[in-house]
Amino acid sequence: MNEAVLTNTSNINISVDKTLKGVGQFWFLVAFIGQFIFAFYITTFYGVSAIKGNFEMWNSVLPSGYIPGDTIGNIAVAMHVLFAAIITLCGPLQLIPQIRNRMPKFHRFNGRLYMITAFIMALGGLYMMITRGAVGAFITHISLAINALLIVIFVIQTVRFAIARKINIHRRWAIRLFLVVSGVWFYRVGLMLWLFIHGGPVGFDMETFSGPFLTFLSFSTYLLPLFVFELYSFAKEKSNTTVKIAMSVGLFILSCAMAVGIFVAAMGMWLPRILNV
Repeated sequence: MNEAVLTNTSNINISVDKTLKGVGQFWFLVAFIGQFIFAFYITTFYGVSAIKGNFEMWNSVLPSGYIPGDTIGNIAVAMHVLFAAIITLCGPLQLIPQIRNRMPKFHRFNGRLYMITAFIMALGGLYMMITRGAVGAFITHISLAINALLIVIFVIQTVRFAIARKINIHRRWAIRLFLVVSGVWFYRVGLMLWLFIHGGPVGFDMETFSGPFLTFLSFSTYLLPLFVFELYSFAKEKSNTTVKIAMSVGLFILSCAMAVGIFVAAMGMWLPRILNV
């Protein structure tokens, strides 16, 4: 009787572990698809408009994206956009185990490219915000500065533990880096999800692009993913079945919400801009 109970309990635990892992993989798949779409939008919109010489199109997306005569500033913007495309493409590839295990040289090369690009982009973003300003309230600018600072810190930590050959710790910092680097992407997905749910701007003003919701969103786009990741890691390491089930359900709901946000962003924002280039 006891052996049967133990066996049944063991089977339940294995099933719950597989479910939690599967939900984590589902979240990553959704994020991977969403970031690929975003990268396609970046390269197409900015690339095609640049090839056509229609740099003024950048101003429809970025505040003071292109300023005639400001060569250095315009180059900084162009490099920032290029780096955004690189990290959006390279980041998810670093988290795929099959690539990491079967293509270690590519994993190392891609990782170095990703971290160098993220580091430069974070500092470049701060430069652009200081010299050209940014939309929204001052508290939003503070949030952007914190995000950039976290990127720099997480790059250093990821490299530090890779050099020390503490691979498990290195991977955790790499995931944290991926999450904070994706802050801008999370912001767009979260905003479009919010507009879809409410049918319009609620909790903020579209003209000034400021308000309590945008203040919350600007911080949550990197703090919330970090918090969820720590909860997920905690649930994986604990044998408590209830905790793992709760984490699986919560992460699945968040993944579905993210999928809706990606779809709305793609159809309502990214695709129309590509077609109008």
